[in-house]
Amino acid sequence: MLDGVAVDFIPGETILSAARRQGRYIPHLCWHPDFDPQGSCRLCVVEVNGRSGSACTLRASAGAVVESDTDELNDQRRTLLQMLFVEGNHFCPACEKSGNCLLQATAYEMNMQDVRFEEFYPQRPVDASHPDILLDFNRCILCELCVRASHDVDHKDLFAIAGYGIGTHLVINSESGQLGDTNMALSDRAADICPVGAILPKRRGFVTPIGQRRYDLHRVSDPNTQEAS
Repeated sequence: MLDGVAVDFIPGETILSAARRQGRYIPHLCWHPDFDPQGSCRLCVVEVNGRSGSACTLRASAGAVVESDTDELNDQRRTLLQMLFVEGNHFCPACEKSGNCLLQATAYEMNMQDVRFEEFYPQRPVDASHPDILLDFNRCILCELCVRASHDVDHKDLFAIAGYGIGTHLVINSESGQLGDTNMALSDRAADICPVGAILPKRRGFVTPIGQRRYDLHRVSDPNTQEAS
């Protein structure tokens, strides 16, 4: 049962996968249907038989009572989203990803109307060294999707996460630390997997006008939108 509604599952399937397959929305950022889950963003945490766990990693089981859409859990999710927004520089009106950004769309879905934390305004570099790809560290949310895509699909291992605590950051696997000194290609899976505006193709800005983009037209909780991510 998920929020009082029976949800079928395939043996071995996670709670999040089973829910999405049947059009039920559980907020998430670091999960993607093409990759193994890792539960790093904690946005998909649910209550299973009264105990907390990540829906993207917990296996669905017969008789389990799962709660996701509760006031307490949604309050926790809004707090996590607020922390992500202030930890980086997420100025949606100036971002090419606006309308296609999972972070932005999830904040709307969770009714995050304000931020109660002080902005960090970190000074992070923008790597424009690659001829076709722009990397803006200011917008990275450490979801590790580019890390997994580069390793699992592209077999290049171009990205990694380094540091710890507030100093955790994305790094590039090149002697210079610059994306331009790697063999990354615009056709790589890692080039289009980013859920925010950290990795963007150059010379393609606003090909789809604001107002006509994916999350402009459909809420992130819409079943058709979910399956496309």
